[in-house]
This record gives sequence, structure tokens and C-alpha cells, in this order.
Amino acid sequence: MEMNRNEVISLVIRMTLLSTCAYFGTKWLIGQIDPTNQQKKRSKETALSKLRSLGLHKMKNLTDHELMIASHLVNPYDITVSWNNIAGLSQVIDEIKETVIFPVQRKELLRNSVLTKPPKGVLLHGPPGCGKTMIAKATAREAGMNFLYLDVSLLTDKWYGESQKLAGAVFSLAQKLQPCIIFIDEIDSFLRSRTQHDHEATAMMKAQFMMLWDGLSTDPENTVIVMGATNRPKDLDPAILRRMPATFEISLPGEQQRKEILTLVLNTEQCADNVDLHQLAISTTGFSGSDLQELCRIASLFRIKDLIKEEELQKCTLNSNPINAASINMLRPISMDDLVASVIKMKASKVVSTTQPRF
Repeated sequence: MEMNRNEVISLVIRMTLLSTCAYFGTKWLIGQIDPTNQQKKRSKETALSKLRSLGLHKMKNLTDHELMIASHLVNPYDITVSWNNIAGLSQVIDEIKETVIFPVQRKELLRNSVLTKPPKGVLLHGPPGCGKTMIAKATAREAGMNFLYLDVSLLTDKWYGESQKLAGAVFSLAQKLQPCIIFIDEIDSFLRSRTQHDHEATAMMKAQFMMLWDGLSTDPENTVIVMGATNRPKDLDPAILRRMPATFEISLPGEQQRKEILTLVLNTEQCADNVDLHQLAISTTGFSGSDLQELCRIASLFRIKDLIKEEELQKCTLNSNPINAASINMLRPISMDDLVASVIKMKASKVVSTTQPRF
């Protein structure tokens, strides 16, 4: 009888060891087959590093999916964009301060009010290059909210059901990190209008995302805001627009706004006395904020081009030394001619881009 008992114990131990080996062996094999395995490991390492920088490395019960999402977390105090870096959008900034930032920063004053809680969704829409992403970053910085820059490609996974788990991890992580902004750039590419031709996995992921988004409103202490940016708001699903009650249009800058942007961009540069920003603002109708930034960059390069030509000429005639660090002090100021030439160049490139044949 004693011999039989020992045999049973030995058999149980062997079966346990075999089961354990089979489990970890299968898990290892799946990891080797998965082409994104190394990327997932790097994402987890990045996430832990960012959580440590926020002092949240001791946060417990974070799942593997939440760690993958956390790899895109941004410390609000590491964001270099502030309201001082945005010109020509003072009206929009004031509305965002009143609608989004104040209810977050002064929650204790609005605790008993249902109508003045922070919106659960904010939509920034307008032409490309007008400052939508900059506004989102500045909002997180000014409000002191953790900024989760959501890469939509992160939510797509080859394994069935993983996309839904990742979508769930976005909101569960944001709630653990609140106050938090979930920012989705080009949100129309992810949450566009649903049709019967949508892939099953995509349709399920969208439904899961919207269901969890709705769940944010059930928590009275919730401080999680989904913020999206798009230049194609009409492509968004009506159910998404309903979840984004705070909508701000970031349109192309007018004449006065363009002058403010040019003043801000050229504020740190040395400019000649003949630079007329008012006239420059008039001649740049239809330019976005990023176009004006590029215009000033090109104008600044003209003086470098002239300096290089001058140094090459001196080298040929006087056998002088090549350009050294001290030559930077010889850069002439940006002139009005530089800016006008840059405007002409920018307008020519715009004409070419709009007249190119489409295949």
C-alpha cells in the first residue's frame, strides 16, 4: 500500500512538471511565432521608464496590455508647447481654458454641479497645419494632465480578441492615471462612419471603444478626456460626434492672426529694419500656421546661402580658411527681400502640389 502511495505521488509530480513545461514551452513558442514580440517587450520597457519619470513606477496591477499603451504616455511637464508658443488663436484658447482646463483644475468648486463638469470628449477640427496638435499638447501642459498620445496602429493585433483588450486597456490605464487626456490625432482614420462593409474585428474594436468611452460618464470623480484632431470632421461617425460635445474649429488664420504668428516666429531672430510684417501678412493669404513657420525658415536659409557663397569667394581669391564657428556671427539679419522671395517660393510649391495629376 505504501509503495502504491509513493507511486501516485511520483506520478502527480511528473504530471505537474510536464504540464508546467508544456505551458511555458507553448507560451515561448507563441512568443517566437509572434512577429511583434520584440516590439511588445520594448514597449513594456519604455512604459516602465515613463512611469518611473512620473513617480508612478510603484503602481500595481498594471496588465501587459496597459503597459503597452503606457509606452505612449507623455509627462505633461515634459511638453515644451505652451500657450506662449501659439499665436493667432486667442479666442479658441480662452474657450478651452473655460470649458476644459478650469473644470479640471477647480474640481472642488464644481463638485455639486453636473452641468460644469469637464467634457468627456473634445474635437479640434480644421485645415492641416493650423495648430490642432499644438493646442492639445498645450492643454495637457497647462491643466497638468497626463497626456496619452494614442497610436491607433497599437490597437491592431493579429490575434483574435487582442484589439478589444487593448482598447479596454486604454481606458483602464487612463482612469488609473487621471487626470488624463487621451489624444487621437487624425481621429477620422480610426473612428470614421461605420458601414456594413467594415471588417468584423474593426467593427468590434470601434464598438468596444465607444462603450468604454460612455462608461467614463458613470464615474462622478472621473477626469479622463478623449481629445481628437481631424481635418475631415464629416467623415466621423455620428456616435463619435455625440461623445465629443466640446467642438472647436481651428480655421486658417486671418490677416491679423498671420501677423501675430509671424511676430512670434521671428521674435528670436535678427531681422532687418525694413521687415514689414503687416505687408507680409497681407501677401500670405491662405497660408496656415505651419506654412508661415516654413516661410520664415526658408527666408532664414537665404542668408546662410549668401554667407557660404561669400566664404567660397574669399577662399578662391584670398586662400582664406573655410567657414568656422566664428562665422556664425557674420550672418546678416533676415531682410524683407528674403521674406518676399520665400513667399514666392512657397506659393509656387502650393501651385505645383494642387496641379499634380492624380492616378
